[in-house]
Amino acid sequence: MSRSKVISTDDILATLCHSVTGVLSSASGNEISYSAMVQKITRTCMRPDIGCFVLFDGGFTGLVVTNFTAQAAMEIYGDYMRNMGMPEDEIAHSHLSDDVSNVMGELMNQIVGDFTSKVRDQLHTSITQNQPKMMAINKQVQISVDTTMDRPQARRVTFTTRNQNIFYLELAMDKTEFIKLHDFDIVEAVDPDDIIENEAKQKAEKEKAKQPKQDDSDDDFMAELGL
Repeated sequence: MSRSKVISTDDILATLCHSVTGVLSSASGNEISYSAMVQKITRTCMRPDIGCFVLFDGGFTGLVVTNFTAQAAMEIYGDYMRNMGMPEDEIAHSHLSDDVSNVMGELMNQIVGDFTSKVRDQLHTSITQNQPKMMAINKQVQISVDTTMDRPQARRVTFTTRNQNIFYLELAMDKTEFIKLHDFDIVEAVDPDDIIENEAKQKAEKEKAKQPKQDDSDDDFMAELGL
């Protein structure tokens, strides 16, 4: 009898970390990496300068908190806006700007969306999320975020941007294990942007093939005459 594969809380955390690096690196063009060492913590909380939390429920219950320093948030925000073609004079220069919180909240929404999709494909279970709440926090204020879980496990992971700015991700979730009883194929997620791009390329190639080839016989004749 083959041994069943067990997927633990830390495996789920690794999936979440891949979503963070994948989404932020793709959106901003900024290479994001995370530490191979994970810290066990007793509780999650929001810390200065910009914090965000997302609750998810369904196949398992959990809480994701991201804590950005002002430098890390501004680097990711600025790179993302430039990557989108935004003029420099329209890019906010303070982490207290509402635009920074809105953009970082949208990126966090994409991260958790990517994570829930991976959970559905890899674990064959479904989780739902609430809208991420991103806010700038005064250095004198610390907000703890609690959620009801039976046997909570909490982890903190350190992320580093291209310019060596630091931000943290904290995950709290029920202690759980997914046991793989038999092998199954994991369907790769399809990116709609890739589909649109491929369709455009194929259409352009078909249009090019339909164009009649230019008759070069007259040019060759004139060239033989030295004209």
